[in-house]
Amino acid sequence: MASFAQTVSAPTRPWAWFREFLKEELAPYPGRAGIVARMVMAATLIMIICMTFRIPYAWQAAVYALLVSRESPRATLQSAATLFAVTGIGAAYLLFCMRLFINLPLLHFLWVLATLFLGFYAISALTNYLAAVAFVNTISAGIPLWDRHVSAETNVEDTLWLCLAVLIAVAVTAGVELALVRIRTGDEIVLPITERLAGIEELLDSYIADRPLDQQTEKKITGLAMRGASRLRRLLRRSSYAPRYREQMGAAVSLVGGLVDIAANLAPLNFKVTGEDRLRFRRLAENIAGIRADLLGGKVPRLAHSYGESEVATAVPLLPEMERTVRLIAEVFEGSQPLSAYAPPASRDEPASRLFLPDALANSEHLKFALKGCLAASLCYILYNSLAWPGISTAVTTCLLTALSTIGASRQKQLLRFAGAVFGGLVLAMGSQIFILPLVDSITGFTVLFIFVTGAASWFMTSSPRLSYFGVQVALAFYLVNVQEFAMQTSLEVARDRVLGILLGLVMMWLVFDRLWGAPAAVEMKRTFTSILRSLAQLAREPRSSDRKAAIERTYSLRETINETFDKVRALADSVLFEFRPSWQQDLALRDRVRRWQPQLRLLFVTRIALLKYRLQLPGFELPEPVRLAQQEFDNRLARTLDDMADRMDDKRSEARENLQDSLERLEQTTLTCCPELPKEALATPLQTFLPLSRRIESLAGALDTEI
Repeated sequence: MASFAQTVSAPTRPWAWFREFLKEELAPYPGRAGIVARMVMAATLIMIICMTFRIPYAWQAAVYALLVSRESPRATLQSAATLFAVTGIGAAYLLFCMRLFINLPLLHFLWVLATLFLGFYAISALTNYLAAVAFVNTISAGIPLWDRHVSAETNVEDTLWLCLAVLIAVAVTAGVELALVRIRTGDEIVLPITERLAGIEELLDSYIADRPLDQQTEKKITGLAMRGASRLRRLLRRSSYAPRYREQMGAAVSLVGGLVDIAANLAPLNFKVTGEDRLRFRRLAENIAGIRADLLGGKVPRLAHSYGESEVATAVPLLPEMERTVRLIAEVFEGSQPLSAYAPPASRDEPASRLFLPDALANSEHLKFALKGCLAASLCYILYNSLAWPGISTAVTTCLLTALSTIGASRQKQLLRFAGAVFGGLVLAMGSQIFILPLVDSITGFTVLFIFVTGAASWFMTSSPRLSYFGVQVALAFYLVNVQEFAMQTSLEVARDRVLGILLGLVMMWLVFDRLWGAPAAVEMKRTFTSILRSLAQLAREPRSSDRKAAIERTYSLRETINETFDKVRALADSVLFEFRPSWQQDLALRDRVRRWQPQLRLLFVTRIALLKYRLQLPGFELPEPVRLAQQEFDNRLARTLDDMADRMDDKRSEARENLQDSLERLEQTTLTCCPELPKEALATPLQTFLPLSRRIESLAGALDTEI
């Protein structure tokens, strides 16, 4: 991503930039070819089985083969089981509701609208991404199915065929994954982080040994930067780890991603390494190696060498920034337990993992998303029924499947959807009908075509989030046209209708999400970043209730909202690169500032969570009453400081800036003098990390306040 960010600074050569962008996105990286091969093998086997035994919904089963998680054998089995279980639940829901509403047209119509709303709400509010995929796929197939004027028995049979197709998909995909994947020990979150750190170590070793940077190492660093860390953030958000672990690892993922970006910018530069610089590179490499070893061993990461203020000046560009980032990574974990303590199930002081996100009812964004999605899909449903044109019913399916990547939508994603639909539907699907399929007289020839298209789509799907959805849309459009029946599709009219349905769904999603309620990515990024500041101000004022259980539930919901918003800001920052408008240069400058501030804000968030135990007076973290009141006053000033930052981001005139340092000094003085009658041993445990954490909060907030 870093090298890509450099290329966008020359907008006068868009085609050269576009070629370089595609070259980076489509370049192979370690493990990519293996993932694509397994995806193609699973999808092809599913297609052959469904075509041979004439099992309907082969297109949907093949799409599932591309969506099942491949992070680890455990994740693969969980994904497969989730897809089948939720498909069964969705089918049961369809059959039960149809028994009630099938003969009542008005109630049937209202049920369709309610079901579409429920599907979009599930996409936004469910903790399990694959469960949302399975549910929306089931209802997107069931709604047009039960609109047909055929016997109820036929519709019931087709609903059960859908369940069978999904069972075949998950069985084949899980079997291929377990048979071919190289089983690696470790955590699916920790391993990718340590792989990135190992790549940076290789880069630093070249500078330490004073040898030219080899092309393979440079390509590896560039590839890591290009891949980004969005998959890790999604895994963390949907995982069953304890909230404290998710927050710490979320901050670590952000910082390591920033470190990779810095390394990718450092790699192409030419500079002379002096003896002192070489020593600093060695210390940096040893610190990174220590953090990597501690993460793999389930220990709290520690720095092997500390950094002093004297080590700021150097002739090597970006070296101080790398040292600062590595120091922040270690600070994220200060005062925490061994990482193994955070494994599922969640700790007893936190709510356990659940089906819906903790803010599913409290966060109005879920409701807004469901209403917008329901409006787009309902307009498609009403249109194709009003025109008596069931061939374009793929519009509803497209709306639901498109929504899986619409959270935080931007013009970039809509461009990928349209381009993927045109290329997959018009170029590949209809093009193959005209020029290739008339020459094919067996399933063998079609299988070769299927492998080619699936391989190309899968290669795009394994790109970074900037391009991956293009591959999903290519595969979906091709499958909808050519994998619906058990014979070669010879009618261009059928293919035309299905492609038009896909385009109709995309147009409706674009109108609703981008035109009616949309905003440029830069504007949305700024607004979302400001909302993080205000949410952190709310968190600083917590708890507001004397009921500890209610306070924990409220703070937990607020924490999940903040975590999700951090991820949204990062995604919007990536989208800014693609939105060319008159203020593009200013947008890029704002993007750079937000990306620089976000790791500091994440660390402030993690530190505030650690201090929250003292405000909640949890067992082992009780504070004397004078200290508790002084902390409350410090937290209130912190909240006002964060609100002032948000006001400045909104171009509002803020009041006189809070002097957070004075409040910290009073807190320290109160802590040291509050209770002379108590033995020092009685205060040692609860205050062991209290003051250092408070100082870090003041330092981070003060630095951000000055910059913003």
